[in-house]
Amino acid sequence: MRSPAPTAPPSKGQRALPALFVRSGTSTGLVLRAADLPASRDEWNDILPAAMGSPDPVHARQLDGMGGGISSTSKVCVLAPSRRADAAVDFTFVQVGIRDGSLDLAGNCGNMSAVVGPVAWDWGFVAEGEREEYREALVRIFNTNTSKILHARFRVAGDPPRYCPAGTYAMDGVPGAQSRVTLSFVDPAGAKTGRALPTGNAVDVLELPDGSTVRASLVDVSNPGVFVALDELGLGLGHRGLTPAAVEADAELKERLEAIRRAGAARMGLDPDVQSVPKIVLLFPSPQSAENAKDADDDGVDVRCLAMSMGQAHKAVPLTLALCLGAAANIEGTVAAQVRRKKRRNGNDKTTSSSVVIGHPSGTVEIGATFEKGEIVSADLHRTARILMKGEVYY
Repeated sequence: MRSPAPTAPPSKGQRALPALFVRSGTSTGLVLRAADLPASRDEWNDILPAAMGSPDPVHARQLDGMGGGISSTSKVCVLAPSRRADAAVDFTFVQVGIRDGSLDLAGNCGNMSAVVGPVAWDWGFVAEGEREEYREALVRIFNTNTSKILHARFRVAGDPPRYCPAGTYAMDGVPGAQSRVTLSFVDPAGAKTGRALPTGNAVDVLELPDGSTVRASLVDVSNPGVFVALDELGLGLGHRGLTPAAVEADAELKERLEAIRRAGAARMGLDPDVQSVPKIVLLFPSPQSAENAKDADDDGVDVRCLAMSMGQAHKAVPLTLALCLGAAANIEGTVAAQVRRKKRRNGNDKTTSSSVVIGHPSGTVEIGATFEKGEIVSADLHRTARILMKGEVYY
């Protein structure tokens, strides 16, 4: 009897692995089990870009995959049960390059972090002894990108209890209302450099290739950021004039912002060629006129920003950068602390709170920072998240 002919391995586009497609905060992406991927991360280069529709060097739309053509929709979360005593799940974040298909694992994504706890809970990563019957679950997460711990609290319902996305919490940038996911980033300072202020300075003067200089605050909390006041660029525009679309239409401005980011990266001891860290964030000055100051008090915004992410102007704000900005606004002498609106109390006294409301192109986000003896203990915020599809992704 003739033996059957060997089966040829599936060709590109016929290979598949189990996946979730999710919306987490203001981002979308895939969630995968580490057990379904090769142990060697080098082999992920043959899987994740194709699943997301990269590389797409000409059109940058990722039409042949699950990506959406912008940095906030080209993301992957890889989860595994943790062997650590202080975590239930190990979470690796992957930013997939849209045009070149590169995989960037240098930093974490705060928005995508919101879905990690709910998925880990539903996948049974939390030990049975910790799965008590309560309305709010707690999942401890170890982020492998930054070697930092974060805690996720969220609503569960049913028997057995599962993540329940239905709720009344609304967040800017996402339509409708859902249940709230509270993220606490524990001991977030020095995620990549080991220090909240990598250079030891609240403000550094960066030298650019054209010979000019720019004052910037280099801060590393959750993820490192380069914070620059808008008036440093001499554009003569306020937050209403400098929109993501305006930045994208100004090639000269984008080139200058990238030069500042690279100079900041080098000063922080990071690789300037890695686009994901640090990111550059423009900060808008507080209103100077009495009329504008009244408007600022009415909208409750403490500092406004516009962030760049992977070379693109972000339509909201990368969440780890919002965390970093919220902490920076509480560190004396930083550009963020200088720009931050002083809150009025009893009509005259001006005080600052550790809670910072950040204005971004899509609305606002509130960041809470807890300090003890001048050290950042945790940074907290609220998001929503929802599983959109469950099945297989082809690559």
